[in-house]
Amino acid sequence: MKVLKWILIVLAALALLFFFVGMPYLKEQTKKNSPQKTVVYTKNGMDLTVEYSSPFKKGRVIFGDLVPYDAVWRTGANEPTTFTTNSKIYIIDKELPAGTYSLWTIPGEESWQVIFNKNIPDWGVTLMSGGKETTRIPEEDVVNVTVPSISLVETVESFTIDFEDTGQLYLSLDWDKTKVRVPINN
Repeated sequence: MKVLKWILIVLAALALLFFFVGMPYLKEQTKKNSPQKTVVYTKNGMDLTVEYSSPFKKGRVIFGDLVPYDAVWRTGANEPTTFTTNSKIYIIDKELPAGTYSLWTIPGEESWQVIFNKNIPDWGVTLMSGGKETTRIPEEDVVNVTVPSISLVETVESFTIDFEDTGQLYLSLDWDKTKVRVPINN
């Protein structure tokens, strides 16, 4: 009985050590390869912020391979990308209330689904799947739109999210030779 008690105490201590030391260390190490970035847009009564981790191409085939077509992607690396708006906006013609959302995508060869979800999980993928399965809860989706993908001539080495204001505001996602533009209006 005493041996079992000591085994349980040691296992609990190891679990706590992993949770408080191991997980932060793993996050720090993965962010070296995919740095954290923040992009902000403040015009026309809108305050928009996107926080994401930016992985690099590094000679890999990205879409259709590293990021499979027709499968949910957490849209970045390390943890889910977040999108924050201080006021109600419209993504194409769908209303997105003020708040912070996780941003998910389903890349396709011709078009992408772009999803704003009210649940923001810690990691965004299951560790047991090796990062292949996401932790998105579809019932928590607030906005789901489909936008065309655009082929680029030049390769974008680092996954980049930005706001493009050319008279029409777009949330732009660029990586490898692919660009996706999501119209935003207030």
